Amino acid sequence: MKHKTLYFLLIFIIAFSCKEPEARRPKTQTTKNFYKELIAENKQLIKKETELIEHYISQDTINTYKASSTGFWYTYTNKVEGNTPKPKSEDVVAIEYTITDLEGEELYPKQKRTYKIDKEDFIPALEDGIKLMKIGETITFVIPSHRGFGIAGDGNNIEVNQTIKSTLTLIDIKTK
Repeated sequence: MKHKTLYFLLIFIIAFSCKEPEARRPKTQTTKNFYKELIAENKQLIKKETELIEHYISQDTINTYKASSTGFWYTYTNKVEGNTPKPKSEDVVAIEYTITDLEGEELYPKQKRTYKIDKEDFIPALEDGIKLMKIGETITFVIPSHRGFGIAGDGNNIEVNQTIKSTLTLIDIKTK
């Protein structure tokens, strides 16, 4: 009798354990809403940064700033008059620059370097700004985070979403 019960129990277990696994349903993802929220947050960040920069510029009564078409502001510290050429794509330029925050605290001291226009990574706003310059000119750029180091900062001195200022001098242009 024990054997019959054991066989019956074994057949019962086998019969019900052979059921196919049920497929898991995917989680509903709301990527549309996620992207819409992310875009809205970025627009708010840009609006706040623009207000901060405009306030900073309004407090600077000595300099006159221009807004670039690519999202940064600049003022000439030393402007060269005349028909001197400006750098173009693939030219190699020698530059000297500093990076500070809006309060003037030095984030990176004066550095000299060469840079190949449009072929090397550099601060996006300065990549565009160098193309506005002539040899010997010095320009101070006010750069919002989305045209500088963005949401990541640089991992060292520049913080997340930090607006920066850079004073840059174009020393030389070597044409391709």
